[in-house]
Amino acid sequence: MRQTPQKSSPEQAWSDLALDKRFRLSIDGKDLGPFTVCEGLACTVEVEEYAEGGNSEFSWYLPKGIKYPPIVLSRPVQPGVQKTVGWITSVMREKKRVTGEIAALRADGEVLARWGLLNVMPVSWNGPHFDIDSPRTAMESVEIVHHGFFEPGGR
Repeated sequence: MRQTPQKSSPEQAWSDLALDKRFRLSIDGKDLGPFTVCEGLACTVEVEEYAEGGNSEFSWYLPKGIKYPPIVLSRPVQPGVQKTVGWITSVMREKKRVTGEIAALRADGEVLARWGLLNVMPVSWNGPHFDIDSPRTAMESVEIVHHGFFEPGGR
């Protein structure tokens, strides 16, 4: 009896993401490879509280701006480490900001979600700490800053 392939449900997609967390960083369409940790993908709307005269039961909150924290991506050291270091050194030579994309990937490489980043610039890279007496995996991380989000493919 032939078995029909099962379609992936949203619940299955979340399950896949929870079991195999991988993120891809691309800069101006150039893939810098997969990462296993992504921290700081967030934004905070700054608000100003305005108390309405004569009504002390509530206040109005007016948006002032949006803050975007630095994003830190980490992974075990891999052969593609030169791509990240090469991008960082090119930024220093060319002095230009670029667009970036962080994509959450399933185990099969299919994109679950993506975030476009405006005016990306690296601020630090940390290479591995080598210690023969430590059982820990040699990790690298890159910290980037940006000016906000955009919808990838929609620009």
